[in-house]
Amino acid sequence: MVCGRFLLSHPTNYPTNYPTNYPTNQPTNQLMNHPTNHPTDRAAATEALWRWQAWEGLPYLTCSLLDAWPHGFFTQQCSPKLPGTLTGALAPGSAVYRIKQVHGNGVLLTEGLVPMTPEAEQDPAFASIFEPADGLVSTRFQEALWVCSADCTPALVGDVRTGHVSAIHAGWRGTAARIVPEAIAKLLAQGSQICDLRVALGPAIAGEVYPVGQDVAAQTGRSLLATTDEHTDEHTDEHPEAEVLDFLFGQAQPPILPDPEPGKLRLDVRRVNVLQLEQLGLSPDQISVAPHCTYQDPEHFFSYRRTGQKQVQWSGIVSGLS
Repeated sequence: MVCGRFLLSHPTNYPTNYPTNYPTNQPTNQLMNHPTNHPTDRAAATEALWRWQAWEGLPYLTCSLLDAWPHGFFTQQCSPKLPGTLTGALAPGSAVYRIKQVHGNGVLLTEGLVPMTPEAEQDPAFASIFEPADGLVSTRFQEALWVCSADCTPALVGDVRTGHVSAIHAGWRGTAARIVPEAIAKLLAQGSQICDLRVALGPAIAGEVYPVGQDVAAQTGRSLLATTDEHTDEHTDEHPEAEVLDFLFGQAQPPILPDPEPGKLRLDVRRVNVLQLEQLGLSPDQISVAPHCTYQDPEHFFSYRRTGQKQVQWSGIVSGLS
């Protein structure tokens, strides 16, 4: 089947009463201090894809790759509002879904899950029904899928032909376990094609300020060297640490950087996710990484690495099926 663009039957529902300090449809102007993010043509093009929006005077980000769907990467200013309320900024009346995030690679279809209401979401007892997982994939029209994050990567995915979407929480553990490819596999099983997918990786901690042990860097990097066992159809990643690190340093845009502390490296988790997506066959123009670092932007984003406090911001996307 030839890949084609599916025009959704509902418009994006972005509000128009934006405060002057977060102008609508203006590109963001914060570039991370990464060697690969100097103001080159490529970086400028990336920056232009990300725009500030606002709802009730509260700022959030959108990515033009996902303009076909109501979506948003919300900021700390939106706390303590929860998805049941935040969906009002995107598509009021949508069924709202969230999960109990466990830093794994589990991805659930919304079919069979219980949607929430803003009232139920405020009830502590309601949290007990959340299923443990770190990703969601839509199965119907007008489903709002949500994940929360601080320094981990929020990934939002849309299919321009079918209208299906996915929301993914990808920390280093989930990335090491290939959670984004797991979500893509769920979409493909529903009829998506790689060429129809668009992926936005939202604000997260940048590699140059994320020191980790070499074992963590290697564990994450093994996800790029994993092969499939022809007998079990399972991924195997039996590669020694030194081999993995050499492979990572050898990339055109390495997802690891040196660290002055012995036994440490700086890990760019979002870059690993980009490489995983490219291995699946997505082209660079199907993927965009937010030019924002949660650790380096205390004005807009919570960061556990910066404060040690468990505070999160939410990211969501609403499906659109014919």
